[in-house]
Amino acid sequence: MTHAEAKSLDVILDNEQRDGYCSGEVVSGHISLKLSEATTVKTIKVLLKGYAQVSWMHKRSCCSEERKYLFLSKTLVSTTDTQDLIFFDSGTYEIPFDLQLPQSPLVSSFSGKHGRVYYMVQAVLKRELCIISHIDVNVPTLISPVSQTCKKMIGCWIFTSGPISLTASIDRQGYCNGESIPIYALIENCSSRLVVPKAVIYQIQIYTYKGKTKSIKQVVASARGNEVPSDTSSRWNGNTLKIPPVSPSILNSDILRLEYLLAVIVQVPGAKNLEVQLPVVIGTSGHGMSSRSIVNMSLLYPTFTLPDVAEAPPSYAEVVSEEQFEEHRTSTCQSRPDWLLDGSAFACIQQFHLQPPPPYSEGGIHCTVFVPIFC
Repeated sequence: MTHAEAKSLDVILDNEQRDGYCSGEVVSGHISLKLSEATTVKTIKVLLKGYAQVSWMHKRSCCSEERKYLFLSKTLVSTTDTQDLIFFDSGTYEIPFDLQLPQSPLVSSFSGKHGRVYYMVQAVLKRELCIISHIDVNVPTLISPVSQTCKKMIGCWIFTSGPISLTASIDRQGYCNGESIPIYALIENCSSRLVVPKAVIYQIQIYTYKGKTKSIKQVVASARGNEVPSDTSSRWNGNTLKIPPVSPSILNSDILRLEYLLAVIVQVPGAKNLEVQLPVVIGTSGHGMSSRSIVNMSLLYPTFTLPDVAEAPPSYAEVVSEEQFEEHRTSTCQSRPDWLLDGSAFACIQQFHLQPPPPYSEGGIHCTVFVPIFC
């Protein structure tokens, strides 16, 4: 959140005049948030921390030590999903909170010449900061062509109807959002069946935890070519498939990778499809694209310059995995807090699932109020 968006974030205790709090008591109050313009946030938390610190100089060396005596945390406003954001209109908001101190004895607040014991209530407002890692698609490894061939016999034994072969290639592996991928392919259908070629761009999300991996594969763009009748062939001479706005490839993380594949598929009725997969890297600059292109680019729709044949949209199962379906089936927007009376000022924003993944760092503003503790 920028300073232009937030005028102030304050912590106000219910009883500002009292001398202090004891073990087991409740520290209550509210957070006052003043916004000069509408903004979105992920989380608003209240923290209660307690520390003891000592520090002095001894023979030109610093002697210092710190102990953490207390840490309480309570989430006051949060999203229901990692891709959700909470919308706040401009204005003033008062968000109540209460934190109960532990029953165990606490060290009393104190401030001396060489140390102090202090407790503080801290309000934290977090919003996501989008980070883009620069990927230049003009490097030698990404400007080299890639090609693949596959072939299969349709039928079996005496019922064999002939082979189908597929060869596909692209002139380079690196592309940016909004660019079109020229596809070169040869489909030879020597079988007795009519087949249909198709081009698909897949996004592959790979998650790693202690040697275990979990992956999600989803379609980001696709289109169908003309049917190829029996005993004929079809050739694509640079037919293009446009890349829609997607996150750039993530290849430098050991726990999360984001990869892309261009697949050319020959759909064979009554048999397993032929498919070749060509790796593609989505970068942030190259071929005349600036590193800011992916952020400022308006929403583009995938286009395909193969013969003008209508294609049915991908099935729900192609786009949304079972895990995603179960995860979102029962998820709803967070219920409206009691402190927020104006319905127009609160909304859950569900981001489009092809937009950039959860960003890589967080920014926010903090407010701290010191609380005396006596035991």
